[in-house]
Amino acid sequence: MSPYKLIFGKACHLPVELEHRASWVVRKLNLDLEAAGEKRLLQLNELDEFRRQSYENAKLYKEKTKQWHDKKIHPRNLEVGQQVLLFNSKLKIFHGKLKSRWSGPFLITQIFPFGAVDLEDKSRRKFKVNGQLVKQYWGELVDRMKTTTVLTDS
Repeated sequence: MSPYKLIFGKACHLPVELEHRASWVVRKLNLDLEAAGEKRLLQLNELDEFRRQSYENAKLYKEKTKQWHDKKIHPRNLEVGQQVLLFNSKLKIFHGKLKSRWSGPFLITQIFPFGAVDLEDKSRRKFKVNGQLVKQYWGELVDRMKTTTVLTDS
């Protein structure tokens, strides 16, 4: 019993075995061996062309998918000293429908290559996170720009 049969539960037929059986059938039926060989070569060429077309189609699909994905990505302009909010992915486990998944604000102390950032919280604790998990905190800017309008009856 072969290892293939132990794993997959059926016998493995190699292309060499199939070719041998095909030539045996040709000899048994007294068919033209050269015509059968030419037909087999034609089938192999068609198979190669089919594989090449499949490869090109897969390549085109991947390029289109990458363009679509890259179109959806917004550039993040993070700077040292900027306040940001951190996305807490662990809250997905708990069903807090109205809970915010953003915590913070945190201060950016250092930006590393390839998108990693060093954050500092209010208690001066530093930690490193992925730059995709942060977004700019607008809280203090909005508070400073707050205006009031008094409405009176005329």
